[in-house]
Amino acid sequence: MRMRMLARSPRSRVAEAPAPADDGGAIRKASTTIAAGTLVSRLLGFLNATVLIWTIGSQNPGANAFGLANTLPSNIFALVAGGLTSAVLVPQIVRAASHRDGGQAFVNRLLTLGITTVFGITVVVTLAAPLLIPLYTAQGSGRALGGQPGLELAIALAFWCLPQVFFYAMYAILGEVLNARHVFGPFTWAPVANNVVLISTLLIFGAVFGTDPQHRDPSTWTTEQIALLGGGATLGIAVQMLFLLVFWHRTGLKYRPDFHWRGVGLSSAGRAASWTFGMIVITQLTILVQTNVASLAGEHDPSIAVLNIGWLLFMLPHSILAISVATPYFTRMAGHAHKGDLGALRADLSSSLRTILLLVTGAGAAIAAAALPFGAFFGKNDPAQTVGISSVLIAYLIGLIPYSTMFVLQRAFFALGDTRTPFFIQLVQGVTVTLVLLGVALFVAPVAPGQVGIGVALATTIASTVQATALALVLRRRIHGIDGRRVLTRVAIFVAAAVLALAAGVGVLALLGGFTRGFATSSASGSFVSIAVVGAVVLVVYGALLLLVRVPELRAGIAPLLQRVRGIR
Repeated sequence: MRMRMLARSPRSRVAEAPAPADDGGAIRKASTTIAAGTLVSRLLGFLNATVLIWTIGSQNPGANAFGLANTLPSNIFALVAGGLTSAVLVPQIVRAASHRDGGQAFVNRLLTLGITTVFGITVVVTLAAPLLIPLYTAQGSGRALGGQPGLELAIALAFWCLPQVFFYAMYAILGEVLNARHVFGPFTWAPVANNVVLISTLLIFGAVFGTDPQHRDPSTWTTEQIALLGGGATLGIAVQMLFLLVFWHRTGLKYRPDFHWRGVGLSSAGRAASWTFGMIVITQLTILVQTNVASLAGEHDPSIAVLNIGWLLFMLPHSILAISVATPYFTRMAGHAHKGDLGALRADLSSSLRTILLLVTGAGAAIAAAALPFGAFFGKNDPAQTVGISSVLIAYLIGLIPYSTMFVLQRAFFALGDTRTPFFIQLVQGVTVTLVLLGVALFVAPVAPGQVGIGVALATTIASTVQATALALVLRRRIHGIDGRRVLTRVAIFVAAAVLALAAGVGVLALLGGFTRGFATSSASGSFVSIAVVGAVVLVVYGALLLLVRVPELRAGIAPLLQRVRGIR
């Protein structure tokens, strides 16, 4: 495999990767670019989930089978390649930029190693689909899949979906090289192409084979249906990866395969990756337990597919806001750590935490207030599905602040080149979530299978809180403070404002008939309008309260949005 991305001598401009400015302008500009791409991608993801439910439903064995098969590749990718992506690559590539060749040799060998290794692993795991799928289902099939027919459908879909592992891995590696070279936009815009492909696939599937409830019974699925849905999902990830190649020239690098993997610094990356790989193993083991426990729900209870919907909505504020702000900060913190400037690293850590938590707290409150309309919209206004989806969503949202905090604190360790400490903290998190999940399996599933999905979501919330707390305590000692008093004071203000805004949003929801099967939950259009109205009320009240108390982070938080609006004008 050969990619010629640049017809320029590697010694001419390769060594001159652009560096970010030291003022806030570079951070705001990068954050705006990332937020815009992520926002469009997530909106399309919202539409994607809507069309998926319209096509195959949510609380049924057929939907759970596809949900399992289509999430398995991302789990496998995280296991086999996660340790070589953001935790390790950005600091390593930033350091390699100081080499005489600007990091050209490092990137060539890194990509060659990644392509070779991941391709082989992808072939193996695809052939192993009949062995992998049963591992994720309780008692070999699980009630949520509808028994043996659901298991067989999930395996058949997995054969088509598991090649995604290769494309996920290459997307991650190429994207982290682009991010490390301060080319932030393509990585966040590429998922837009993926969503367009999958939405198109689902529309074709519905037009040709019909829509829900025709596909709830796994035994009715045909080979053509499996090939179209599974193949379309994989094509979307492939297009997402290929999208990055269009922008590769912006890195100032050109790729030539290089199988000489010694002597260029990959060994240090490998040592760092080994600890990160351990973290990924722990995470995947907990996901294995989580999916097994989720499959203990009844055939028509919230389970795998509903958890995927809840996670999608939970990730909206985190991915659009937290990741958009954290990504450029992470690259800059890696530079500070490389120079040994802990003061600048602490300042960036504090600033990113306060800005991110201001944003996600308000957004989380808006989504929580509109949880019932969200449930009705995705649950086709069926009362049982409305309650199931909204309950799982709220259980996830309780942990939004600690989850985003954990994300930022982890990247501070990664910027320091320390993946060992996060591994041990991840181990604590893994034990915590496993114990909670075992409690759900032993004490909830036998007597209340309809509550299993809520228990799984709460387990994630509890574990994120434990992990964020442990990371903060250890990092505070490592870098001699994390500005904890100011951060906690601001979080208390954000939460207080969010509670009042949430109360206002719930009041508006009550007026719209959200609790009486009225306008807000009786039709798709009513639910959609109610989501917009309730969410807007919460955000306006939240912003007004923060303006009233003159929170200084408010300006930094909304600056990327204002800059984006000015750019549109």
